Amino acid sequence: MPFLEKVVIINKPLENVFQAATTFTNSPQMMEAVVGVEPLTQGPVREGYQFKEVREIRGRKVASTIEITNFENNKSYTARSEQNGLDLRYHYQFIETTEGTKVEFKGELFTKGLRNSLVKPLIKKIIKKEDANHLDKMKEYIEKE
Repeated sequence: MPFLEKVVIINKPLENVFQAATTFTNSPQMMEAVVGVEPLTQGPVREGYQFKEVREIRGRKVASTIEITNFENNKSYTARSEQNGLDLRYHYQFIETTEGTKVEFKGELFTKGLRNSLVKPLIKKIIKKEDANHLDKMKEYIEKE
């Protein structure tokens, strides 16, 4: 069940929006907490593609490996990060409209272990603070191009 959901309309063609959204080196311009991205997989983005993302959280830099677990060109993708018993999945869907491109986002968090289950509400709150507005920032970044 998603704990984060958002929909935006980006006033650009679907192909442009999808390309910008899946050029993960753009993430620092679209997500406030992201300070760096390093591709770990050669070639185009596809299912199984991985990159390292560095975020600054409460003054500390934290790196995680993100894997694309579902990918349908110009339609959808899922980015997944799993570490320390936390499994975070961000699902994106792209739909062409008369106004441009509708982007639908859903974020899910799964936990393993008693400790993570107990702190899950706090973790969700921190993630919401960091990423709740990232589609607005994505829209702003892509519409400027």
